[in-house]
Amino acid sequence: MARGTPAPRGDRPVRPLRRLVDLLGPTDSAARQSLIALVFNSITSFGAGLMLVSFESTWRRLPPMLILVPAAIGLRGNVFSTLGNRLSTSLHTGAFRVSWRIDSVLGQNLVASFALTSFLSVVLAGIATAIGTALGVTDMVSSLQLVAIAVIGGVIGSLVVAAATVLLAIGAVRYSWDLDNLVAPTVSTLGDVVTIPALWVAAELVGSGPSTRITGLAIALAATAAIVWSWRSAHSLLSTITRESLPVLTVALALSALAGVVLQKQQHLLATLPAIWVLQPAFVSSAGALGGILSGRVSTGLHIGSVEPTFSPGPTARRDGSLVFGLAVPLLLLNALGASLVARIGSGGQPGFGWVLAAATLATIATMAVVAAVSYFATIGAWHFNVDPDTYGVPIVTAVADFVGTMALVIAVVALGIT
Repeated sequence: MARGTPAPRGDRPVRPLRRLVDLLGPTDSAARQSLIALVFNSITSFGAGLMLVSFESTWRRLPPMLILVPAAIGLRGNVFSTLGNRLSTSLHTGAFRVSWRIDSVLGQNLVASFALTSFLSVVLAGIATAIGTALGVTDMVSSLQLVAIAVIGGVIGSLVVAAATVLLAIGAVRYSWDLDNLVAPTVSTLGDVVTIPALWVAAELVGSGPSTRITGLAIALAATAAIVWSWRSAHSLLSTITRESLPVLTVALALSALAGVVLQKQQHLLATLPAIWVLQPAFVSSAGALGGILSGRVSTGLHIGSVEPTFSPGPTARRDGSLVFGLAVPLLLLNALGASLVARIGSGGQPGFGWVLAAATLATIATMAVVAAVSYFATIGAWHFNVDPDTYGVPIVTAVADFVGTMALVIAVVALGIT
């Protein structure tokens, strides 16, 4: 076409659309898959936020349960996001097969995931009890009662999340989906939505009294036996996943528990500012999911050789980063609007949409800057230390998102004078 000649009329709308897609990510398919999954993540997380506010009486009745909630959600996401990322890498490298045998890639991953979930729920109960004691929380339930609630609730939630992760992997085989774009937001969604009611159901099932301590002790011993067997298993993949995952998931659990400390200390805001707390699960879940997408894509790139593990991100990593920051903008608007509407319908809607949007904007800027940096450097750091970045990247990212995101929201609320 000659210089100065206008483009045909039919081409004009295509260029702006192409530029928008290029802003959002490496390909229109990647942007579309990620955006759909993230929107689904946010919409369903509003339900989790509403349940967080609605179950306030349970959190007050069973201290320090509120310390446990964010970490339990994070644990579900960490265990099964890493499961999905490992399955994604095995798909890209041609090692994945749909097989339920314990010696298969899928079988060993599932066994490791449930062993880790059960044992780390015991650890979480211990962390919550220790933090509650340090904070001077009064009338705390016994640590063994908390163990029973944490493990039973964790297993109930994990059954749903594991089924969804496996179905995504099967769908990826059949329909050529890219699991890196789907696993983190989908698992984060289910972790949010399923974990809170699962913990509530577990609390009602466990009840109180001397028998709960016996139940808690039996569960703790069974979970410990499961993790020891997985650690020492003759199945090399199962043993490797357990050995590599346990330390980093424990650290991530402690970081996520700090988000619970923030909730425990600011529990009065659950009643006075419900819109902020309806926003909280969607906000931290979106941040963790975006970081998980970046971590998963960088990890896959390292495995297939398209990403170099350098201090300064290369072209592919920068392009993946553009996907994350591009997707953060519509999610910010969706989360603020959705939290305001859901809170208004369910519990009064304070503060209004303008204040929720302002708080979410300030918190997003701070949180995404930290999450993006952690996503990249945790993943390449794991690669440099010759451990699986699929196992180490996502737990660190989501745990940081839990704590930094919750802190950023509270600081934004205080800085804007909303309280």
